[in-house]
Amino acid sequence: MNRFTLDGRPVEVAEGKTILDGARLLGVDIPTLCYLERCGPMTSCLVCVVKVTLNGRTSVMPSCAVKVVDGMQVESETPEVHDLRRSALELLLSDHVGDCLSPCARICPLGLNIPQMLRQVQLQRPIEAMATVRASLALPAVLGRLCHKPCENGCRRAACDSAAAIKDVERFVADFGQTLERPCLPPKRASSGKQVAVIGSGPVGLAAAYELVRQGHRCVVFDRRSQAGGSLRREVEAGGIPVEVLERELSDLAAFGIEFRLGIEIGRGQAADLAQLRADFGAVLLAIGELRPGEGEPLQVPLTGAGIKIVRAEAFLTGVEAVFAAGSAVRPIKQLVKAMAEGQAAAVAISEFLAGRESRKARKPFSSLMGRIEVTELKLFQDLAHPGPRVVASNGGARGYSPPEAAEESSRCLHCDCRAAGDCRLQHYSQVYGAEFNRFPRQRRAFEQHHHPARVLFEPGKCILCGICVHLASEAAEPLGLTFVGRGFDVRVSAPLNEVFDQGLQRVAVECAEACPTGAIAIASPTDRLGLGSGAADLNTT
Repeated sequence: MNRFTLDGRPVEVAEGKTILDGARLLGVDIPTLCYLERCGPMTSCLVCVVKVTLNGRTSVMPSCAVKVVDGMQVESETPEVHDLRRSALELLLSDHVGDCLSPCARICPLGLNIPQMLRQVQLQRPIEAMATVRASLALPAVLGRLCHKPCENGCRRAACDSAAAIKDVERFVADFGQTLERPCLPPKRASSGKQVAVIGSGPVGLAAAYELVRQGHRCVVFDRRSQAGGSLRREVEAGGIPVEVLERELSDLAAFGIEFRLGIEIGRGQAADLAQLRADFGAVLLAIGELRPGEGEPLQVPLTGAGIKIVRAEAFLTGVEAVFAAGSAVRPIKQLVKAMAEGQAAAVAISEFLAGRESRKARKPFSSLMGRIEVTELKLFQDLAHPGPRVVASNGGARGYSPPEAAEESSRCLHCDCRAAGDCRLQHYSQVYGAEFNRFPRQRRAFEQHHHPARVLFEPGKCILCGICVHLASEAAEPLGLTFVGRGFDVRVSAPLNEVFDQGLQRVAVECAEACPTGAIAIASPTDRLGLGSGAADLNTT
């Protein structure tokens, strides 16, 4: 056995084991991209570097390859080492061709995984689609009717004919959810034992309450009106949403665990006095909408102009301890989805506060960006999607899409998000280490996509030259296999002798896809039209 210290913690490993092995024994997550145990160390990505001191000499080394020697002192979780890892990630990203997240998903203020929802609808899996929607949206049936659909402005399908009808498909999913006997609701975290008072049951307050309950907190929503919904009641009166749709949404929120106390106005009686609320709850969120003249004084918080004064915008904090404010009570917000996104963000800040952590501006999910794509590149995406125009609901749109219409419209999605998004180690560690995808800018290569008969896709621009697929092909004794072709910056993984990708992998294409750290080799989605001609993908019903 050999003994060493990792960030001051002693660890003992068997003879021949590496620093990475020891770190995993301690539960320390040293990032790896090019390492697969059966392949041994490749040392090509260098994101696993650590700082090693032995016999008075200090070096930076790849932890996957360095075997432990008695007396080693290893630093892993220090700012210096993290900077080195971040730089290694950013160098890999400088030559990365592909978007982790689709433009529509990046634009959505509430972070809905739109491509996943569309694929689930295309495969006629509405319960799964409802779960995807509920993971982000507190009021999906309302947004399916009233959202100003910024996501469709970013849809790349618009460059072919017209954008995918994302809002209409979302409405279809939400309306399906309203037909269920029991609401489809997301999982909650374990109870925190903390409780939060939300003043105002409009879109901001409801979105905040939804997120707070998801985070494991007890949440009570107060409103001076006798009915919850705030400004959404005006939409009911104007015919924008049917009253039964709003009532079902509110009923689902109550079933989720949100408690409503209606007919109580803050500052008008002890039960709604801010000081009393602060004594009874761990935090208070003011989400009462635009303040009318004279309405601010009973709030007992600092005001500025016509709104509540915020002393730290990223934390939604007022000048009163444990009192937060969001929405039009602070500044006017005209768009429903943006108002709800602010409520969601305020809830996250309150959760951080209740956990004793300093609230910071929320980091967006990491995504590399291709930017503008050329017509020839767009054609590669279009080839895998349904070629037809936007579907118009046969009933004139009053009742929304039928299931076949929603499935057909969803099949028009170009699937321009990465098939490995959420399961890509390059994306994951770029998020963890705060990597910038364009820190080392260079003119990007053209996007390529090659199809394999085993329903595997190869996108060379996402390859980081880790060598895992080359090793697996050699181990499987592929007739041709894969190899490194070219020199310098032009090195690429390819089949030898100028053969195409699918000729190089006859036996282990799927295995290579499962082992690929970036999605350069990925298993195609069931919705991809590989070899299906001009028709839509086969639909599987669950």
